[in-house]
Amino acid sequence: MRLSGAEIVVETLIEQGIKTIFGYPGGTVIDIYDQLYRNSDRIEHILAAHEQGAAHAADGYARASGEVGVVLATSGPGATNLVTGIANAYLDSVPMLAITGNVPNSLIGRDSFQEIDITGITLPITKHNFFVHRVEDLADTLREAIRIAKSGRPGPVLVDIPKDVQGAKCEFISAKPVEKKGGVPADDADVAKAASMIAEAGRPFIYFGGGAVRAGAGELIAKLADKIDAYIGCSMMGLSEVPVSNKRFLGMQGMHGHYASSKAMAKSDLIIGVGVRFSDRATGNTSKFSAGARKIQIDIDSAELGKNVDINLGAACDICDFLTKLIDKVEAKQLPNWEAKIEKLKGQEAEQEFTDFLPADAVRAVSEIVTPDTEIATDVGQHQMWVAQYFGFEGKRTWISSGGLGTMGFGMGAAIGSSYGSGKRTVLFTGDGSFGMNLNELATAVTYNVPLTIVLFNNGVLGMVRQWQTLFYDKKYSNTTLNRKTDFVALAESFGAKGYRANDLESFKKAFADAYSQEGPTLIDLTIDKDLKVLPMMRPGGTFDKLIIGEEAEE
Repeated sequence: MRLSGAEIVVETLIEQGIKTIFGYPGGTVIDIYDQLYRNSDRIEHILAAHEQGAAHAADGYARASGEVGVVLATSGPGATNLVTGIANAYLDSVPMLAITGNVPNSLIGRDSFQEIDITGITLPITKHNFFVHRVEDLADTLREAIRIAKSGRPGPVLVDIPKDVQGAKCEFISAKPVEKKGGVPADDADVAKAASMIAEAGRPFIYFGGGAVRAGAGELIAKLADKIDAYIGCSMMGLSEVPVSNKRFLGMQGMHGHYASSKAMAKSDLIIGVGVRFSDRATGNTSKFSAGARKIQIDIDSAELGKNVDINLGAACDICDFLTKLIDKVEAKQLPNWEAKIEKLKGQEAEQEFTDFLPADAVRAVSEIVTPDTEIATDVGQHQMWVAQYFGFEGKRTWISSGGLGTMGFGMGAAIGSSYGSGKRTVLFTGDGSFGMNLNELATAVTYNVPLTIVLFNNGVLGMVRQWQTLFYDKKYSNTTLNRKTDFVALAESFGAKGYRANDLESFKKAFADAYSQEGPTLIDLTIDKDLKVLPMMRPGGTFDKLIIGEEAEE
């Protein structure tokens, strides 16, 4: 059948199993929006308040569902407003399809109204991007974009479609949903070498990241740890893949990682990295990072092997295939001396004085109230680290946060998207700084009655930057005191959400219990002290041997 380019866009998305897209209309995509109107019973469009919010919503949708998130925007400022969201998805390896309109082919290169080279702009932050010159190429281009986005190491792909291509017609032949391509099978020689290294190790430690989450490798990681008497830690992006109730799981690594986990990796003699890139935020000084340990790195992307730290064995392959073969290959072992060291570290962590304060207590309270499958989203800042440290994740794919790019303002859009992606209620932790960047998406949440509870830590400052100014810049608080008079409860209610105010743990628990039971969006404004800190903390460029455990205290 002969269809217009706009019809082909919508039909191809439906054909490929896309049920929900996020976006904002404009002149160069008006034909596509006309077709969305005609097909509203077959595909749902969520109108965001801003294109950046729409991009973050597509990101959150993809993280929660494991499927490709789709965002649609017009040319010019509509397209450029997607850039931060695309970059965020790129650095966190999130499968996203960004569709943009552009001026007609005849006007390209003439500085036409709202013309922008969005493929050139996004080239460094996409897995691939396409400019569609002919309507005959449109359907297959969209199919290929979806395949690329979700195959191998996932990531964002952009398809730019001129307006005349959307209006032109051609024969459309439907196709089956594209299948994603996984990693190559594990090499038996690599598995054998890894097994030999494990046999020689007395203090093995498994360190996993976002790649393990995307592969669904949590059960295999836990099974391997049990067999070889290893302990487990993760990067921030790995949270929620292994439940905190697993006795071998010590928590998050990194600059603000859990004390026992960070120390255990520093003391290990073998680190097995699974779907993790060993980023600077997690390792500190790479030349001194766990210098006494041999390192195995298993990743679907060969470009990551040895990129940030020296390794003794690298395997670019399907993570789950490697772990399955390794579990069969290794001999079971017991390491009582290693177990004793870990128990001592756990005891030292429990004795730290920085674990008992209002934000930590509030996060723990939420963890006790919500169901394990509740999506937990954050913005970026101190609140993000407190949630990573103190929330008891038990359900898979329940952690929605910006890692590589560290995007303030990510939370509102992502929380909306994660709610659609999971079909469950989402709790968003944010700060007064981050929330101010994209609070307009609260209007979106109210419009669609999104099941969302927002916990806003209100300290009147940009807390993470202020913490650095306190510790490293002689308390010179340059432009980190907000001096705002925002009444967030009144603000929430002006949007049509229900607002609550709390200033201690008991009032917060009461407010949250009621807010979480509501059907639509709710917001709790929790006042906290401006001088609270995220601890422990590894100095920038430092090592896990010396952690900051107080304003005046360092190990």
